Amino acid sequence: MMWIAGIGAAVCLVYYGVIVCYSGISTSFAWFWLLAGIFLGALSAGAWYGKHHPKRVPLWLSVSAVTFLLASVVIFCVAEVFIFLGVAGANPPHLDYVIVLGAKVEEERISNSLQMRLDKAYEYSRRNPETMFILSGGKGKDEPATEASVMYEYLKAKGVPERLLVMEERSESTVENMAYSKALIDEMEKGKDSRMDSTLHKAPGPYMEVEDKPVQVGVLTSDFHVFRAVQIGKRCGIPEVYGIGAPSDAVLFVHLCVRECAAVLKDKLMGNM
Repeated sequence: MMWIAGIGAAVCLVYYGVIVCYSGISTSFAWFWLLAGIFLGALSAGAWYGKHHPKRVPLWLSVSAVTFLLASVVIFCVAEVFIFLGVAGANPPHLDYVIVLGAKVEEERISNSLQMRLDKAYEYSRRNPETMFILSGGKGKDEPATEASVMYEYLKAKGVPERLLVMEERSESTVENMAYSKALIDEMEKGKDSRMDSTLHKAPGPYMEVEDKPVQVGVLTSDFHVFRAVQIGKRCGIPEVYGIGAPSDAVLFVHLCVRECAAVLKDKLMGNM
């Protein structure tokens, strides 16, 4: 245990340094690796002390520390299984709508995460030219514009027709992304139904009734985020929702998966998924 905890502490602290050098100290959830390194370092030191002074370390303290560590590992592994199942999901073609989730917009450029999502959206649009895209993302305190408007301009410049691009500029979280996007989709579907009813009333002669086809919706986001976004979409009342995964930053992938594990647990406890 002493050596395992010591090596784990070193790995966490080195990775924390990599994250800070690569993305900056303000990177969301980066502090986790610093705290994990300190905790594992303390656990290693405690194990060494207990080995040399067994009578001075209470049994309950050792059992509590090991139990907490093992429980955390088990919970993390279970959550990561679901996250990676989401990553491995297929990208279904010919969806009616695809909700593209926003990501950080910087002063002079879009972030790597957002660009990879938009490039994936452009690729999907080329293969499925009738799919409509709901570009979902509001404006953060340190962002120069709404994420939705930046996505709109990027995809329009790439050649995606404007008629296929709809902006949702209010959301500030994944839950709001899905809830507000569903409201937009419902409005557009009602508009389609109204136009169809008007046409049928004007058209002479009999017509054949066909069974309503469920609206099929995709949610396009970074691969590690697909599972949570899909589950939240179902919770928001979108029954036919499918995940479309965009690549994520290779250097930050482990960090993003760990952060996503915490987000999954939080949303599960809050009833969002």
